[in-house]
Amino acid sequence: MKLLQFPIIKLTTCLVIGILLSHYFTVSLSLSIVTTLILFFVLVLVYLISKTHFLKNIWFGIIAFLTMISIGILVVNIHDHRNFKNHYSHLKNFKSDSTSYITIKISDQLKSNIYNDKYVVNILSVDNIQTTGLALLNIKVDSISKPFSVDDVLIINSKIYSLIEPLNPNQFNYKSFLENKNIYSKLYTNNESLYIVSKKKTTLFGLADAFRSTINLKLKKYHFTLNELSIINALLLGQRKEISNEIYEDYKRAGAIHILAVSGLHVGIILLFLNYLFKPIEFIKHGHIYKIILILICLWSFAVIAGLSASVSRAATMFTFVTIGMNLKRPINTLNTLACSAFILLLIRPSFLFDVGFQLSYFAVIGIVTFYPFFYRLWKPKYWIADKLWQAFVVSIAAQFGILPISLFYFHQFPGLFILSNVIVVPVLGIILSFGLVVIGLALLNILPNLVALIYGIIISWMNNFFKWIAQQEAFYFKDIPFNFIDILASYLFIFAFYQFYKIKSYKNAIAVLFTIIIFQSVQIYSKQQYQSINRFIIFQKNKQTLIGIQNGEKMSLHHNIKDFNKELDFIISNFTIKNNISFITEDTIQSVYKISDKNILVIDSLGLYEVSSFKPDYILLRNSPKINLVRVIDSINPKLIIADGSNYKSYLKRWEETCQKQKIPFHQTNEKGAFIIE
Repeated sequence: MKLLQFPIIKLTTCLVIGILLSHYFTVSLSLSIVTTLILFFVLVLVYLISKTHFLKNIWFGIIAFLTMISIGILVVNIHDHRNFKNHYSHLKNFKSDSTSYITIKISDQLKSNIYNDKYVVNILSVDNIQTTGLALLNIKVDSISKPFSVDDVLIINSKIYSLIEPLNPNQFNYKSFLENKNIYSKLYTNNESLYIVSKKKTTLFGLADAFRSTINLKLKKYHFTLNELSIINALLLGQRKEISNEIYEDYKRAGAIHILAVSGLHVGIILLFLNYLFKPIEFIKHGHIYKIILILICLWSFAVIAGLSASVSRAATMFTFVTIGMNLKRPINTLNTLACSAFILLLIRPSFLFDVGFQLSYFAVIGIVTFYPFFYRLWKPKYWIADKLWQAFVVSIAAQFGILPISLFYFHQFPGLFILSNVIVVPVLGIILSFGLVVIGLALLNILPNLVALIYGIIISWMNNFFKWIAQQEAFYFKDIPFNFIDILASYLFIFAFYQFYKIKSYKNAIAVLFTIIIFQSVQIYSKQQYQSINRFIIFQKNKQTLIGIQNGEKMSLHHNIKDFNKELDFIISNFTIKNNISFITEDTIQSVYKISDKNILVIDSLGLYEVSSFKPDYILLRNSPKINLVRVIDSINPKLIIADGSNYKSYLKRWEETCQKQKIPFHQTNEKGAFIIE
């Protein structure tokens, strides 16, 4: 019995289980190493015994799968930078309030906001102590200074700030998002307080960044608009940070956001282009081998230039196998190829498993592979054009079977016109990408005709305007759809049962489909009942404002005094309402007293009034920085807890916290501890 006889899909599944276990349960690096070595030794021993006695031993399979799970746990620990002694998180400065002289190297440039330019940096040293580890660098926006590029080395004077947890319920966990990328802290500086040590390109990513910059400099000579140039960067260079929010929103509403992320679609088109370009090489001796090598060099060069994101890494790895199989005339099993690419990528970077793009790309391909044959056989057009349009339609529908549940879970929206977007634009995307490669090549050689550049810009503008028109069809855009993790499981259970029925149309499989429908409906009913039973009072954390929510089942009353408040655009409220299935929202002004169950809450605002005699407050909410003597308030009312929200001055918060510590009264500061909730 050989280990290679085990299907790669099963081994990949075991690796995924190990990564998941390591993500939710802490296992030390030393323990995972010892466990893996022991299991591997036992696996070899069982294999030798089975081989000697010519017996199929079930224990070999069990131990093989346990070994792979252990490898998954080990891989996560190896890739966790904090497990190494020289990581900056082990320094005293990491948890202190003192500033340090920090030498950093730019690893990636992120999308800037109105306040800061953002970069991912590698911390090389802290106060001359050599370290390693990634951090998020924020440099105050300066209209004079130019942005930095990958591999630039700087010295800054800054504190090392720990990442903070979300301060409001159901808020996007940016800390978890960054930690999944091995980023565990933030740095702040400005251009006047930093020193440039080096701008030399020393890594492959630095050279790729310089190459992208060169391409952009060449393209800017041909008067592409900012929107056109940003789309060219996204489609061909894998860089989306320059895309405007308006364009991004149009593509998202049109169900075409995947076009902006370099993935299997783009890499597949480029592979076909390269396969055609290098076809003459086949006629020389060992031409197939040379052709494979050239195609793989081009594919991976493109992947590096595109930034080696989760989606492009997955696509490049998968199409590496496809290229080899296609040019050596070997049969290709798409699911096995997909599993092989996932297996290799997760060994190299296990954090990809929690990347939304990685998940969407794999589920999309699985959906296409499994359901495309079924839908395509429903109708076979006679004409070539009709057939191609039908294929594009079928591919879009099949992909939705794979990604719809997790797409609803992450984004809570469904673009109803996604079919129109994909049927019309995706077939044309091959021309756009091929044309784009030619445009970039000619621009680099300084021989790009202005007419060719103008035509390409018009094509990009046409695509942008087309998606803008689709995005404006509000009736077909469904948003704020509540969808939780149990819904995902129930949905995929139904999809799997439907697929089994499609393969084998039997009474047993038909019953299974009906049973999964009942399970999905039961999950929906259970979730609705759970939401309806929720009653809670929430003091949200909102900078410089007071925002109070009172939830009763599917209804919520918002209390605030904020001018021009838009509950649909406010992320704090929109995220909370979607996750908690809230359908009706009313608004009111902030009251002086709130009674929640058996608890009384007194609100003390800037007027500083707190004289009460008719009732005894349990909690006190301080808002808008009231000028009060907190010791007198405590002596007069003797509350169980004092709450201060984000509308107060920081100097007041610090003083109140010290007073509460002396008076031995619990103090809840929402800008540090998050929203205050009474259930």
